[in-house]
Amino acid sequence: MSRAIRTYSMADRAAGPDFSIRDESSVTRIAEAHRHEYFQIQLNLAGRTTQHIAATARPLGPGGLSFVLPYRVHRVPHPPRSRFFILSFNLHFLRPELDVHPLDLEDVPLARAPELAPFLFQEYLDFSLAGADLAMARAACLAMRAENARRRYGSTEIIRGQLLVLLGLVCRRHEKALLAQAARKAQRVSRRDALARVMRHVRENLGRRIQLGDAAAAAELSPNYLAHLIKKETGKTFVDLVTERRMDKARELLAHTTDRIGEIAAATGFADEAYFTRRFRQRFQMSPTQFRRRTARR
Repeated sequence: MSRAIRTYSMADRAAGPDFSIRDESSVTRIAEAHRHEYFQIQLNLAGRTTQHIAATARPLGPGGLSFVLPYRVHRVPHPPRSRFFILSFNLHFLRPELDVHPLDLEDVPLARAPELAPFLFQEYLDFSLAGADLAMARAACLAMRAENARRRYGSTEIIRGQLLVLLGLVCRRHEKALLAQAARKAQRVSRRDALARVMRHVRENLGRRIQLGDAAAAAELSPNYLAHLIKKETGKTFVDLVTERRMDKARELLAHTTDRIGEIAAATGFADEAYFTRRFRQRFQMSPTQFRRRTARR
């Protein structure tokens, strides 16, 4: 039985209510995949690992950075003798005036909040700094840690300023790739178009196992965002949507073909005929055989 993916709050993982910065000597490591309600940045200083962000795996070496949006499933293992900073903060700390739900951040135009770009495109790009830029990023982390330890009037503004320096360095270093990715996203961000791509993928694969990650890849969206989008637009979960389409296809085949029930079950992605019959009855309050007889009399 698979273990449920845990969602952490700032109170669970951070030393402060809105911002926290830790290094390898003070962070409590989580081995399994998880998500949290806040943003996370990791600046890797030593050691090589692979970070798992949603459905992707990307390298993270010395000078590499990891950007994790709120509620995005991820796992970043830390090898022995690795050195790093981990920054945790909520949206209000980063952008007090940005009044959107964390799950709607992918709808925010980059022109309005360019510092979100590394978070939005982490699944598609690798981020790293070197030389003077890396030294400046490390200095910013040290300054944030020192200021966070003494928290007093003006500390929030100083820490936020250093945080934006770090984000600005990354955006400037990867400007070309970020702008190219933003341009590609601008061509596909329509929710209607995204859902159309998902439904086309589902329709073309009804006879196979359909996973959220595969549908998200077909729609060029992150799995987490796709699940949220489907729920927001249809009120259904991804599994509910796929099951609904399977049942609709099964009903069509029962009404217009002479295929056996087992063949129709297989054609709509059910390996077990009995399970298919049970799910069909749950949806239509009759068995597949009863449905076929009823439509035949019309």
